[in-house]
Amino acid sequence: MNQEGRKRHILRKVLIAAAAVLVLLCAVIGGTWYHEIATALSLRQIIARDDAHLDGSVYRMDVSGGNYFDEFLAQGGAKNDGELIDFITGKLTKGLIDMGLTSPEIGCAGFTAVTPDGDWLFGRNYDFTKTNTVIVRTNPGNGRHASVSTVDLQFLGIDENSDVEGLMSVVKCLAAPYAPLDGVNDAGVACGIFMSYQGGDPVTATDQQTDKPDLTSTTMLRLVLDYADSTEEAVELIRQYDLHDSAKTSFHYMIADSTGRSAILEWVPAAGVTDAQDTDGAARELNVIWNDADPLSGATDWQYITNFMITPGYYADGDKQPGIDRYQHIGAALAQANGVLADAQAAMDVLSQVGRRTWNNDDGNGCTVHSAVYNLTDRTMLWVANEHYGEVNHTVEMSLK
Repeated sequence: MNQEGRKRHILRKVLIAAAAVLVLLCAVIGGTWYHEIATALSLRQIIARDDAHLDGSVYRMDVSGGNYFDEFLAQGGAKNDGELIDFITGKLTKGLIDMGLTSPEIGCAGFTAVTPDGDWLFGRNYDFTKTNTVIVRTNPGNGRHASVSTVDLQFLGIDENSDVEGLMSVVKCLAAPYAPLDGVNDAGVACGIFMSYQGGDPVTATDQQTDKPDLTSTTMLRLVLDYADSTEEAVELIRQYDLHDSAKTSFHYMIADSTGRSAILEWVPAAGVTDAQDTDGAARELNVIWNDADPLSGATDWQYITNFMITPGYYADGDKQPGIDRYQHIGAALAQANGVLADAQAAMDVLSQVGRRTWNNDDGNGCTVHSAVYNLTDRTMLWVANEHYGEVNHTVEMSLK
């Protein structure tokens, strides 16, 4: 073999070796981050931003795999956002990329109603300021339910004034399944999270300290979506955990299922203890208000919620009662209809009545970021971005069937 032939032979060996290394590297990356890569590739913008209307972008993301949530529960959950971030960073990015979670102050409203055909509906407004959102679909398998939920991307540290651009922003979106605000699963169980403004000013977060495992606000909602077959089962699951509200704020929940059974869950001071005395939120206990025993609504079927606390005796004379005006308006609308609404669009019409652009704001929330109506019987979702009611280009419909 002449010298030129030897050079070509050596070059061929080098190229083959380099190709082998590249194939091995791709195999390692694919094996290590297969689900994360598949999830990231599914992220796409479905509604464009419009800053003039305070519209952030809306995205859709289909989560591949189980997102490690079963492992999260097995390790005992998390007592705070820092522990949750450590878990997410370690699992989703293998410790290579730091991630963050925040939790802004939000308003909100929700209710249940039934159609003339017997379909149960769960409606929810999410009130805040301009922000980007992502509609998240999961199907983890292994005994966990498929679900669709909505996530505010500001919770994941993504700037509300720009689109999701660049690798870091996409990687942050991988944490979205851990931060749902509302959603429904394929068993027909829906859940929403609502600020409760407890403890005066500043708000005192619930921070239970027993020997139970721990969950933060949004991971408790993920627990319901992944594992609950009914409202009763969701409540029993929640009873097994200590709640640690995120970002030094406080929340209550509403859960409903396809039988019409619903409940509002509030964490309030134990008997004989006031919010003023419970300065760290550790003395709070779970109070479950079922739809057939709601002391305020007077209804036995439907139920409704805003930021207003409905636990009897919670407010003292003269206390500020956030969201009571919207609470009373929704209650009156449902009572007039005897809890029966024609369809999901009729439920969306009720949500539009308390949208932040038409309602007299009593807080700093400038818009209703999204309105969702979940049909718990059909397992479908009607979703409208930023009060664009009736506008096809700002409406999303999805089914879990």
